[in-house]
Amino acid sequence: MSLPSSPADFSGLWIPLVTPLRGGQVDHGALAALCRRLAPQGIAGLVVCGSTGEAAALDETEQAAVLETVAAAAPAVPRIMGLSGQHLGRMLERVRRFGPDRVAGLLVSAPSYIRPSQAGLLAWFEAIADASAVPVLLYDIPYRTGVTIAPETLLALAAHPRIVAVKDCGGDAGKTRALIADGRLQVLAGEDAQVFATLAEGGAGAIAASAHLHTARWARMVALLREGRLAEARRLWQPLQPLVDALFAEPNPGPLKALLAQQGEMANELRAPMTCASDALARRLAGLLARVSVQ
Repeated sequence: MSLPSSPADFSGLWIPLVTPLRGGQVDHGALAALCRRLAPQGIAGLVVCGSTGEAAALDETEQAAVLETVAAAAPAVPRIMGLSGQHLGRMLERVRRFGPDRVAGLLVSAPSYIRPSQAGLLAWFEAIADASAVPVLLYDIPYRTGVTIAPETLLALAAHPRIVAVKDCGGDAGKTRALIADGRLQVLAGEDAQVFATLAEGGAGAIAASAHLHTARWARMVALLREGRLAEARRLWQPLQPLVDALFAEPNPGPLKALLAQQGEMANELRAPMTCASDALARRLAGLLARVSVQ
């Protein structure tokens, strides 16, 4: 399978989209409107069907329809598709459906629940990358999958020509620094509270759910950090921190959807077993959002 003619670049700010729901079904009108709002605000691209998008609660037909809506609403904006599963054969079947006409890359996590060895993780990701026609981004998120991708495994995977980046939710600052120092994988901060630190250390970008809100401010901050303009970036970041903390005070994307619903962008609806944010948190979030607007 041929490789892209130019190196893949996943730097900058990526938004992991929520999936609007209404009456138990995907609200494609709200999703399209959300994409049209986000597209011109300086973002690098959109991540479809990640954990923020409640992908585990969507069947494959729904996931495919969500991707098509995003592509139609913001055709010029690059898209990363999230893929997860435990059955390698079925994962490979899905991977082969995505060509560069549909997505810029695939965001792939370790198989959850199974807790394979590091050798098993190496084989898992290499098989997926071998089958893919587009670049692969590793999703290191042990608190969801139950397994940590060791630094040595990540560095071994960096040798694969289609594995180009990592969404870093590993919670290990030493591993983050080692990956940045190695330089072969683009390191994207995946924990919103760690975006400033990761980019200040030399990370390439971020996949940040909080950036659904004050998106242009987030995009400007990321750009300033990548230019090494820390003092200017800090002035944008500090007012965002309380809002970011509150957005993850209850399971994501409940708090985020509560705020987007308050703004009239979608219904405040999630799929079980996910639940809506508490009323107390929703009120607190509204105040924090408004406070950022005046700083």
